[in-house]
Amino acid sequence: MAPSTTPDAPFGRLLTAMVTPMFADGSVDYDGAARLAVHLVDDQRHDGLVINGTTGESPTTTDDEKERVLRAVVEAVGDRASIVFGAGSNDTRHSIELARMAEAAGAHGLLTVCPYYNKPPQEGVYRHMTAIADSTGLPVMLYDIPGRAGIPIETPTLLRLAEHPRITAVKDAKGDLFAASQVMAATDLVFYSGDDVLNLAWLSQGAAGFVSVVGHVVGSDLHEMIDLYRSGDVAGALALHRRMLPVVTAIMTRTQGVIATKAALNLLGLPGGTVRAPLVDAAPEFTARLREDLITGGIKVEATE
Repeated sequence: MAPSTTPDAPFGRLLTAMVTPMFADGSVDYDGAARLAVHLVDDQRHDGLVINGTTGESPTTTDDEKERVLRAVVEAVGDRASIVFGAGSNDTRHSIELARMAEAAGAHGLLTVCPYYNKPPQEGVYRHMTAIADSTGLPVMLYDIPGRAGIPIETPTLLRLAEHPRITAVKDAKGDLFAASQVMAATDLVFYSGDDVLNLAWLSQGAAGFVSVVGHVVGSDLHEMIDLYRSGDVAGALALHRRMLPVVTAIMTRTQGVIATKAALNLLGLPGGTVRAPLVDAAPEFTARLREDLITGGIKVEATE
C-alpha cells in the first residue's frame, strides 16, 4: 500500500494535480518540481500528488520530461505521499508505454483519462482502460472529464471497468452526482472530486476526497474540510467551503486552471513559472485581481513593491 492511503481512500484523501514548474525560457524546472512537491506534502497536508495531468501541461511535455519530473517528485516525497502518474492519452499503445515507465520510476498509481479528440465508442473506452490496467501492477484511477475528452465514461462502462482488480477509483469531472451515486452503490469504485467547485457536494455523495487544483494554495483548508465533514461537523466544513469561494472562483472560473495556478504560485514565491504555448501566461490585470481574491480567501500574499 502506498503512503497515506486506506482501503476506502486508496490514493489518500487530498491530492493535487501538480503543475510542472518551468523557467522563463519554457524549460522544465526539475528542482522546482521537487521543492513544490515538498511544500504541498509537508506544508499543505497533501496525502498524494498527481504528476503529468492536464494541470501538469501533459499535452506539451515530452516523455523524457514527464519521467524526469516523476522521478524528482518520487525522490522528494514518495516515501510519505501517494504519487499518481497521468499515463492517459488518446493512443492506447503510448499510454501503455507511459504506464510501464511510471511503474519503473516508482509511481504508486496511474491516472488514465478518457481518450480525447478521437472519441472512441464506449467499447473502445473500455478496452483502452483495461489494456492500461493490464500493463502494470499499479492501481488505476479513471479520469472522467467529458469537457476535455469530448465523451464521458458512461455508467454501464464504469460498471464493467469496476470488475477489473486494479481499477479502483474515479476522478470525476463530469459532475453527475446522481449517476456517480448509482455507481458507488453498485461497485467498490472509490470516487474523488475532480472539480473544485463541487468538492463539498462530492463529500455528501460519498466521495473519498479530492484531486484538486486549488489545493496548490489552500491544501490545508481542503484537508481540514474533509476532516470536518467526515467527523460529522458539516457546519464547519460548510464554513470552510464558503471561505475558500474567492480562491476557487479566481483559479477555476476565469481562465485555464494551470495559467491561474502558476500565477498564484508566482505571487506566493513558490515554483511555478511560465506556461507553454498554446497556453499564455496570466495578464497583469488578471494577476492583480487574483492577488485580491487570494487575500480575500485568507491567503497571505506579499505586498507589491
